[in-house]
Amino acid sequence: MNTPLPNSLRQGPDNRGRFGSFGGRFVAETLMPLILEVEKAYEAARRDAAFQDEWRRLLTHYVGRPSPLWYAQRLTEHLRKSAPAGMGAKVYFKREELNHTGAHKINAVLGQILLAKKMGKTRIIAETGAGQHGVATATACALMDLPCVVYMGATDVERQQPNVFRMKLLGAEVRPVTSGAATLKDAMNEGLRDWVANVHDTYYCIGTVAGPAPYPQMVRDFQSVIGIETREQILAAEGRLPDALVCAVGGGSSAMGLFHPFLDDKEVAMWGVEAAGRGLDTHEHAASINRGRPGVLHGNKTYLLQDGDGQITEAHSISAGLDYPGIGPEHAWLHEIGRVTYVGIDDQEALNAFQICSRLEGIIPALESAHGLAQVLKLAPTMARDRIIVLNLSGRGDKDIFTVAKHLGEKI
Repeated sequence: MNTPLPNSLRQGPDNRGRFGSFGGRFVAETLMPLILEVEKAYEAARRDAAFQDEWRRLLTHYVGRPSPLWYAQRLTEHLRKSAPAGMGAKVYFKREELNHTGAHKINAVLGQILLAKKMGKTRIIAETGAGQHGVATATACALMDLPCVVYMGATDVERQQPNVFRMKLLGAEVRPVTSGAATLKDAMNEGLRDWVANVHDTYYCIGTVAGPAPYPQMVRDFQSVIGIETREQILAAEGRLPDALVCAVGGGSSAMGLFHPFLDDKEVAMWGVEAAGRGLDTHEHAASINRGRPGVLHGNKTYLLQDGDGQITEAHSISAGLDYPGIGPEHAWLHEIGRVTYVGIDDQEALNAFQICSRLEGIIPALESAHGLAQVLKLAPTMARDRIIVLNLSGRGDKDIFTVAKHLGEKI
């Protein structure tokens, strides 16, 4: 677990749960005592050696950590062919898709379900978009013998059928949400309503670095195992730190997990990749930082997609996991202070990267991860050959083959 450092970009949040002006706790009075209970329990768990040992044991023997750091040699050579002489950075993948359940989500879920048991909670609820957080939560609940309800937008239920079936096989109840655009935002709304109604026995397992404090910090801390491992692995492979880190950003847990252990290393550039959907100049994207402004949603202040009256607008992405009109508050702060650069990648660019990765590296990435890879395809040729980029390949693409096939005009 990361230790806060004085005069460090890694010391947040403050005692109000804020990163600069972002974050905080904007919740119903009914929930405030429970939020404070979660915070107190998490602070105790951070200092509890037995809790940490059990979480680490599960990461090693159940999840399969550490995940490998893979030198993507064929991709690197492919990009160098079209780059100017002497250009074309070396590309590595942090292979989170090899985790049990196929993505990074399981890292933080296991920590949260252990915490829920420690708190004496007997029922778990979660929200999910692409389904990976839902699958991870259902998996941990099966392992620890807890009932699980997963809220999922009806739109996402339709486009993520494999993950819906996996959740049901694992014993979870999947509740489709039909309000709004029937995507991740709406699923999170229903999850919060359930929590308010069942505070006595229920723990809400949030899948990203958003929501009311302490969730942004807690999920980040659990996911920071990604960056801690990456740091050790790249030093072993190359003898130095990377020049750039790249990761797709929806709510932003996989990106914060990679970025956080490197925030104080000024020589390491960081790129967060938002879903530009059908284009940043359209109204069909999920680029909260590039096209949004500060507001309050789901218990925290952050950058949000909203109209002139402050009403939340619907997000769009080919990727269900990026289809969210907000972003974690720590990302909002890192954007405002200029530590991380946030860019947009559109649906077509992500589809192209999806196919390139599959054919050159024999790795079918999640559409979320393909957005990050598309930025690597742009960035690597502009950097010298002795430079190093690490992409967080946050999930595998099994869940996305039906979506991709549809867009490519193929029938399965």
